[in-house]
Amino acid sequence: MKIWKHSHLDVIMLALSIAQAVTTLLFAIAWNAVPAIVRTAGFVLLVGMTVYNIIVVSHLFTHAPWFRSPLLNRLVSMLNSINIGQSVQAYELMHVRNHHRYNNDQQQADGKTQDLSSTYRDGIGGEHVSAFRYAFVGAIETCLSIGRALMSVTRFWRVGPRETELLPLFAKSATKRAWELRQVQLDRLAHCLALCLFVTISWQWVLLCYLPAIFLSLAVVNVQNYYEHYGAAPANRYANSVSYYGLFYNLLTFNDGYHQEHHLRPLAHWTQMPRVRREYRDKLERVERIISPVPAILGAFHRNRELLHRSRPAIVPAVSQPTSNTLSNAAAGR
Repeated sequence: MKIWKHSHLDVIMLALSIAQAVTTLLFAIAWNAVPAIVRTAGFVLLVGMTVYNIIVVSHLFTHAPWFRSPLLNRLVSMLNSINIGQSVQAYELMHVRNHHRYNNDQQQADGKTQDLSSTYRDGIGGEHVSAFRYAFVGAIETCLSIGRALMSVTRFWRVGPRETELLPLFAKSATKRAWELRQVQLDRLAHCLALCLFVTISWQWVLLCYLPAIFLSLAVVNVQNYYEHYGAAPANRYANSVSYYGLFYNLLTFNDGYHQEHHLRPLAHWTQMPRVRREYRDKLERVERIISPVPAILGAFHRNRELLHRSRPAIVPAVSQPTSNTLSNAAAGR
């Protein structure tokens, strides 16, 4: 019986997910008995695992769930909701259905962006907001949102009427919408129960290590997203993102560097990214776009990056809405 939906290689990411959960639990257990240098190393490891899970493991899972079985995908979503400190299903809605629909758009006439995670959202004069504000203020806002979700115990962690940014992103189909709402609830429940377990094991670890690590991880992930789009041309379908083609990095991150290709084919499995690049080669070569010499997470070291959004009009028609095929696939979800 075939259980993998796309590729058996996804077992590597499943193994990484389980390994992270086990490592985190063991670190919490050992916290009170280990010296300061081990605590420091454990903190760095926890941040690294969480960042990697968000930008690689859970990110790829939201676009191309690993299993044919909906139950197995539900369980993976719950597992990684513990690992990344937030609902993976909610992350999917915000990322796949919002970010990949509006592609880091610039502010409209009303001063707002349709992409809720756009780097232009709080910018001034058509510019990106500063990297510092995007990373750290964004992390604070996300932490507050996670806190409110965890405190929703009175409604059993269901999505509430005040979650106005999240609610419109659920499927229109009543059956599918109910499935997605339930998954967010299950993700939040799993995260809350895990956090209660961690507090029981060592509240000192939660206060001094876990919570700071989650905050720092979110900030680093925001840096990653910032430089995946900084200086790109939002109105140009073939230049609205920044790619990095280093072999070693893409081997370690399941082709995470192919970000422009990922925006062109967001539902394509990670193993297909080099093929997508070949498929769109002619169109990509006809436009001026940014190819970074460093991974996005190190984007601050890409000196003198061109800022295509300032003066270069789109060479191809702007795409503010996905194709009908992409829309139907996105609505289908898992």
